[in-house]
Amino acid sequence: MSNGDTADDIMGATYCALCAHGYADLTMQDIADESDKSKAALHYHYDSKHELLCAFLEYLYDGFVERTDPDDGTPRERLLGLIDAVLDKPDDEDEEFGTAILEIRAQAPYEPGFRERLTRFDDYLIEQLTAILEDGIEDGSFDPELDPEDTAQFIVTVLTGAATERVTTGRPVACTKGMLTEYVETHLLAGQREVEA
Repeated sequence: MSNGDTADDIMGATYCALCAHGYADLTMQDIADESDKSKAALHYHYDSKHELLCAFLEYLYDGFVERTDPDDGTPRERLLGLIDAVLDKPDDEDEEFGTAILEIRAQAPYEPGFRERLTRFDDYLIEQLTAILEDGIEDGSFDPELDPEDTAQFIVTVLTGAATERVTTGRPVACTKGMLTEYVETHLLAGQREVEA
């Protein structure tokens, strides 16, 4: 791959082309039309649309990690902050882009390259959530009986479902955010089992 400016230009063009055309109708020419590169120049860097989209998913992953890296704070604050960061759609993200990414996600069972890269998003979230939960158990703020990895997997499943529903139905994520916050407060914090009993 060439220098960073060229890569950023191609990734930006891919974003715009996905918003305009969606995944199914997207062509290399569409991406070239959104950049100052020719179709031949794109093929110099990427052999196929599939290879370019795999690189685009890696580009999105890097941005996702930067946007959702948990800030300092208590384990509870970090957990709720990470949930908010995942559910809050970036201000500069177009609705059409969410639809295009959902189309790519739908291809993952048939496209190992897509599946591998999309799995990295979930693996990252599970790893981050597990670490936060383990920290909370260690400092006494979270219930010592909870299983950090299973709990992290459950939260990621809910987050993925909420993001998918927002794209497919336009339903806001406020309810999911509220219910997850309540779940943290009533099921994960230390001492809640005794209170409920």
